[in-house]
Amino acid sequence: MTDVAAVRHPAPALVRRLDIAGKALLVLMLGTALAFPELGNLEGKGAVARAVAYPALAFTVPVVWHVWWRERASFPWLADLLITITCFTDILGNRIDLYDTVVWFDDWMHFMNTGLLAAAVILLTLPRSAGLGATLERALAFGATAAIGWELAEYFAFISESTERRSAYTDTLGDLTLGLLGCVVAALAIHTAWRRGKLRTTAPQLEGTVVTT
Repeated sequence: MTDVAAVRHPAPALVRRLDIAGKALLVLMLGTALAFPELGNLEGKGAVARAVAYPALAFTVPVVWHVWWRERASFPWLADLLITITCFTDILGNRIDLYDTVVWFDDWMHFMNTGLLAAAVILLTLPRSAGLGATLERALAFGATAAIGWELAEYFAFISESTERRSAYTDTLGDLTLGLLGCVVAALAIHTAWRRGKLRTTAPQLEGTVVTT
């Protein structure tokens, strides 16, 4: 049975509220970290780079949607929330000093946040009919690029001038591996959800799109 998808698919209210709240708190915490670096635990950790990059990343989907898609597509709230979470949790983790007090927190963040970003890209760019191979390919292609880009940015932002550079090679290999594992988990989770009929309206739905049920 096939139906023509409606142009607008309202996301659950909780997803919308979490996305908006996450963006607001992200901007607030970044402003606080810039004004009072010692409170944000971002001294020597690329605070300015984060203050520029994170809002840019967190607001990319809204800007793209507003400029090119808003007249003919629903807003992809879930994908946007996943992107917001990656920025918000990193700043929050620094704010409450989890990176320096919880030995496994940095590893968890590389696994989780790379996976969440890969999940967002899958939801935004692949049809629900995509096979497991294509889903894994998209997740790993994006995830590997994002993980390498992050490590390069991290190195030039603060590790190159830190005592951590002595162990940076080993740490980088571990971070890359965890990021790729996160991407694989994200791809498997989304593909499984699609096969079970879930997440059918999480990406922009264009007028005339045919959804198989």
